[in-house]
Amino acid sequence: MARRHRIRSRIRKSHFYTFRCLRPKTLDDQGPHVINGPGYARIVHCNQPHLHLATKLLRTWKKLRVGDVVRVEKDDFFPADLFLLSSSYEDGICYVETMNLDGETNLKVKRCLDATLALEKDESFQSFSGTIKCEDPNPNLYTFVGNLECDGQVYPLDPNQILLRDSKLRNTSYIYGVVVFTGHDTKVMQNSTKSPSKRSSIEKTMDYIIYTLFGLLLFVSVISSLGFAVMTKLLMADWWYLRPDKPESLTNPTNPLYAWVVHLITALLLYGYLIPISLYVSIELVKVLQATFINHDLQMYDSESGTPAEARTSNLNEELGQVDTILSDKTGTLTCNQMDFLKCSIAGTSYGVRASEVELAAAKQMEMDLEEQGDDITNLPMTKVRTQRYAKLASKTSSGFELETVITASDEKDQKKSSGIKGFSFEDKRLMDDNWVNEPNSDDVLMFFRILAVCHTAIPEVDEDNGKCTYEAESPDEVAFLVASREFGFEFTKRTQSSVFIAERFSPSGHPVDREYKVLNLLDFTSKRKRMSAIIRDEEGQILLLCKGADSIIFDRLSKKRKDYLGATSKHLNEYGEAGLRTLALGYRKLDEAEYAAWNSEFHKAKTSVGADRDELLEKVSDMMEKELILVGATAVEDKLQKGVPQCIDNLAQAGLKIWVLTGDKMETAINIGYACSLLRQGMKQIAISFTNVEESSQNSEAAVKQNILMQITNASQMIKIEKDPHAAFALIIDGKTLTYALKDDVKYQFLALAVACASVICCRVSPKQKALVTRLAKEGTGKTTLAIGDGANDVGMIQEAHIGVGISGVEGMQAVMASDFSIAQFRFLERLLVVHGHWCYKRIAQMICYFFYKNIAFGLTLFYFEAFTGFSGQSIFNDSYLLLFNVVLTSLPVISLGVFEQDVPSDVCLQFPALYQQGPKNLFFDWYRILGWMGNGVYASIVIFALNLGIFHVQSFRSDGQTADMNAMGTAMFTCIIWAVNVQIALTMSHFTWIQHVMIWGSIGAWYIFLALYGMLPPKLSGNIFHMLIEVLAPAPIFWLTNLLVIAATTLPYLFHISYQRSVNPLDHHIIQEIKHFRIDLEDERMWKREKSKAREKTKIGFTARVDAKIRQLRVKLHRKHSVLSVISGTSSNDTASNMI
Repeated sequence: MARRHRIRSRIRKSHFYTFRCLRPKTLDDQGPHVINGPGYARIVHCNQPHLHLATKLLRTWKKLRVGDVVRVEKDDFFPADLFLLSSSYEDGICYVETMNLDGETNLKVKRCLDATLALEKDESFQSFSGTIKCEDPNPNLYTFVGNLECDGQVYPLDPNQILLRDSKLRNTSYIYGVVVFTGHDTKVMQNSTKSPSKRSSIEKTMDYIIYTLFGLLLFVSVISSLGFAVMTKLLMADWWYLRPDKPESLTNPTNPLYAWVVHLITALLLYGYLIPISLYVSIELVKVLQATFINHDLQMYDSESGTPAEARTSNLNEELGQVDTILSDKTGTLTCNQMDFLKCSIAGTSYGVRASEVELAAAKQMEMDLEEQGDDITNLPMTKVRTQRYAKLASKTSSGFELETVITASDEKDQKKSSGIKGFSFEDKRLMDDNWVNEPNSDDVLMFFRILAVCHTAIPEVDEDNGKCTYEAESPDEVAFLVASREFGFEFTKRTQSSVFIAERFSPSGHPVDREYKVLNLLDFTSKRKRMSAIIRDEEGQILLLCKGADSIIFDRLSKKRKDYLGATSKHLNEYGEAGLRTLALGYRKLDEAEYAAWNSEFHKAKTSVGADRDELLEKVSDMMEKELILVGATAVEDKLQKGVPQCIDNLAQAGLKIWVLTGDKMETAINIGYACSLLRQGMKQIAISFTNVEESSQNSEAAVKQNILMQITNASQMIKIEKDPHAAFALIIDGKTLTYALKDDVKYQFLALAVACASVICCRVSPKQKALVTRLAKEGTGKTTLAIGDGANDVGMIQEAHIGVGISGVEGMQAVMASDFSIAQFRFLERLLVVHGHWCYKRIAQMICYFFYKNIAFGLTLFYFEAFTGFSGQSIFNDSYLLLFNVVLTSLPVISLGVFEQDVPSDVCLQFPALYQQGPKNLFFDWYRILGWMGNGVYASIVIFALNLGIFHVQSFRSDGQTADMNAMGTAMFTCIIWAVNVQIALTMSHFTWIQHVMIWGSIGAWYIFLALYGMLPPKLSGNIFHMLIEVLAPAPIFWLTNLLVIAATTLPYLFHISYQRSVNPLDHHIIQEIKHFRIDLEDERMWKREKSKAREKTKIGFTARVDAKIRQLRVKLHRKHSVLSVISGTSSNDTASNMI
């Protein structure tokens, strides 16, 4: 680049600095400057000469003021939204990295006005002044309307002159700019959202359970205190041992109210074990350990970058198992943002024999599925050989991609060979090595290459070491085109303000020649125009319009007399699109001088017009020129998907997850990636909600536009409702401008209903704030768990807004990771994070909480029963040390082992049976039915434990010497039964055992006996009534051990009956899989195992599986038709034979 442009000398300071400019007092009394109505009232007074301060001021960002002139150095971020005045390049361009705004890693080219190009030094600003009139602060990143008044002239401003805050200056030594918006007025701040606090749905439900238990605590406490007050009032006189003649305050029959209040406090303290305070501690510990397992999962470790998965928060682990909708960024998340030139169509001939990654993956998937479903296909009355032959015939004639032709290389290893050139994977000897000159339409091929080399806005950079050119372009597509043109022999080497230079390897003389093409006009690409044109003058003086754009746009502008290649090119474009490739059509037109001069005059008027309608005027004038085109051909580039993305999306879809794509890219780019990822496919009906302009004369244009969009949404919803084909699939596609109206309060829920009804949703050209708003709508509107995943700063809003935010530590920095709840290195790891860890964590936490409530109710209610039995005296049957040990030691470790190590099925089975994941979104293990069932089980266990121990130890002797049990002996026996019952119950609950679970469960029971023995050996002053309780009192009594066995059997009986009935009559999916694995049926009968795996898929209309299913349906229809024809022919032949015999 240094060879092409003169670099200006640097000013000494390496940081940005400003010249302070104040608003003139003489203008205070002026009215607002309005540009075509409200919304365009911003006025910036730039560098007024009489107020200019000559001293340079080093400033922090917060001290910048509107109108300040700022110098920004290379690789610095812009501190505010700036209007570009000049740069270190003589033609006033600069390169900007906008990944923090739109997630795109490719550099954007910004260009200043010619009027400010000379402001190259400090002294230049002494004589410079001007006024900028522009739009008011708004969050739209892709538009800017304004004008600069300078030296009596008016110059129009557009986004090409605006440098947005949080963008970075790249490959440019410095720029000068004037501050237009600062602070919260900047567009990036307008797109920011507040970070909400996040809690899992299970935690929220747990709060309601705690409220319920607190209500139960109040209820039993009130009942207990009322019982004590009534007994104090009515029966205290008969209790002589309490000295009713000298009553204390608590036992005074004349003041039962006091007794009620005091006993209520006692009861609240006594029954406080109903509230599992230790549950929160246990859950936090379990979640931290679960997060540790996620962090150390080698299956989610990216060896290329050395990046492991990381759980940045531990309070959302279980939420991973309940996700319903995934909202994903595209660039850097699904794709590598690397384009490869793969195929092209020139003059009706398709070139390029290498298959795309999507074709290869689809072919392999189809082959596997056809093998699995071969029995179903061969059920038709045909032989296997005939079936295969007709399947091939069907694949050749089908409109979808062809299974036989997707792999063009003779060997898969050959397919993996690449040219070694980044951005160029083309392979076809007909065009390479100048062989294209031998093609029948070599003139069209020449024009095709020249369009690739000339029609763009890229800037070349020359490596001084090897002399090779690299390119900085607005999109990676353009870089791929330029690399391709270079490899074909047309190397773009230099750009000036008015020309591009091409080194053409082909020339009549046989020697390379440098050609200069004068660039007269550039008609930029926009999402609305869907095309880009360059009007150039070649060395022979011929004026040409070179155009590239979406095929639908180019085809509509073709000359009626020059549609020679239209049919063949359309066919090739369909094939490229099905292969997941991004396509553009190329055309050109020759212009005469008079026609161009007249048009250029109109174009200049539109370009210099001031007002919000300038873009529309430019579009009308451009449309006048971009017509009567001659079609040359089409390009097909492959946007490299990240490794494993199609398979991951397919498996997530089979797990029942919905996937929405929210991207700042153009609509065409997003649609192509949708095809590449199989979010879109041939045969899927696309619903495009588009923005329709309303005439300026409309009094309520915004309302009219909103009404139009609402009508489109209503019609689309109605179309889905009346669709009768059960296999029909719909895809919703909407851009950011339309989304602005679709997210209005009176429209957004209709839009959400339409989005939920569609199989795929793609929102393109959306701002960071719109990503967050769509995520909020999906979260609040559906009431289901959402997960947002992205890798750039522009994804932070939606990552923070979703229930779960996942950041990808990619090339766009660490902003997304820092704002996320979980981080991974590749999108493909999301499958394991959700389907394995999410599934496990949800079931572990759900079972852990339910069990916790069970054991606390079983323990706490025995206290209430005993108090009621003793006349609501407030006496606890258990020793205080027992109460302390119950939750802290004796039952804590087993429940922790349940929450950390439990697995209903192994990880590989989770991935093979993705439908198991739906147990989480359906909340099968933590609904109120299951919660109340566990609570009921706890109530039942408490009744059984209390009744059996009371019946056995209270009314009879339990020792051979006739000794009866006192309160301490019966309390210890009862507590022992509780320890056994709750620990055996958790053992029955577990499906997966390791030595750790055995140690924790049976070790907890053993710890109780050890404690009881050791505590009983202490001196009576310390052990009190527990002195030698186990060794001398309980252990020698056989009835003590028999009671334990009886209680264990009685308390576990309902659970055993329930689980046996469920597994026999109404088994869940994991029950069936556990039985298959237990009896090793998966090893003995592989066909059955494959059949069960094929059943364990949620019905989906996206992903490779949906594409393959659609293909198989086509094959079956064609086979059935063929069979019908053969049957008719066979019947006719039989009749003819019979007739002949007669």
